[in-house]
Amino acid sequence: MSPELLGPDGVARCAWGNTAPDYATYHDEEWGVPLRGETALFERLTLEAFQSGLSWLTILRKREHFRRAFAGFDPARIAEFGDADVARLLADATIVRNRAKILATIRNARAATALDRPLDELLWSFAPPPDSRTRPRTMADVPATTPESTAMARTLKRQGFAFVGPTTCHALMQATGMVDDHVRGCFRAL
Repeated sequence: MSPELLGPDGVARCAWGNTAPDYATYHDEEWGVPLRGETALFERLTLEAFQSGLSWLTILRKREHFRRAFAGFDPARIAEFGDADVARLLADATIVRNRAKILATIRNARAATALDRPLDELLWSFAPPPDSRTRPRTMADVPATTPESTAMARTLKRQGFAFVGPTTCHALMQATGMVDDHVRGCFRAL
């Protein structure tokens, strides 16, 4: 086992999971665990979009505030947000106040509610077969994008979504268990 995998608590995990206690909890309990449900996946899609250009730790630490500010990530409720909601969100110091990302979240909620099938079904349709990928040896072997994440991004954009590039889509796929990028030696690696 690579020494960087061993955390201060003696647990072998992907190296990034050892860089902060919040990361360890997220890595150990959520990252890579298969997640279903429209609201749950809309939350993750939104948080991944907000993370773009920022530390994931920043987003994790503001997650509960995001949930409150964005109506529990219920796409139907967010789709009804108007100018007053945008102003409220831009004034809310407990979340990331980025106008483009706030507007993208509302746009994405409207796009999600307009789909001809549930969002979670659409997103999971891009998950590769579990045995189709080789487990990464190190974090350097973990791709930032894949053909599947590129196809997901392309489809979501055609459906009217924003802030859903191939890297964001791959991060979503990793976070929600559509792909398993836990490195060899990590206790979560199957």
